[in-house]
Amino acid sequence: MTEYARVYGDSLYDLASEEKLTDAILEQMQEVKEIFRENPEYITLLSEPSIKKEERTDLIDKAFGEDTEKYLVNFLKILCEKNILREYEGCVEEFTKRYNADHGIIEAVVTSAVALSSDRKKALKEKLEKVSGKKVSLVTKVNPAVIAGIKVELEGVELDGSVQGRFKDISKKLSDTII
Repeated sequence: MTEYARVYGDSLYDLASEEKLTDAILEQMQEVKEIFRENPEYITLLSEPSIKKEERTDLIDKAFGEDTEKYLVNFLKILCEKNILREYEGCVEEFTKRYNADHGIIEAVVTSAVALSSDRKKALKEKLEKVSGKKVSLVTKVNPAVIAGIKVELEGVELDGSVQGRFKDISKKLSDTII
């Protein structure tokens, strides 16, 4: 994450806190992030220096103006005007980090070979909350290299419940025994 993302994400969080809009803005920031991920050409268009800044900010108004909090729309316009719209994802990350800290939420990154069903996600989230004693925000990733099982990263600790992880443990124990 760049310094721009930290500073701008922090500033938006401070404003959202003052206005008691952190929940709404966080949700909308995630939605905008997904739109940008699904349409990378849109960021390219909004970053195109040959298009006047006023035209680019008008595009933001047309795309997000009606259904999005005005502070978030203005935030997007500022990033666009400063030609740092590509920093948006980092801003979301910083905003989320501050939100989670203020609300006692920890993030758990779960990696599995296939997408988890909503029931599995719910059960895993409940178990992690029970183990950690905190509210958990679950981020799921799919990586076909994970063989049978899941890997969980929670508060900097990796819990490897995959077959591959179990093989590594067995191999390490055998190496330690032999040496």
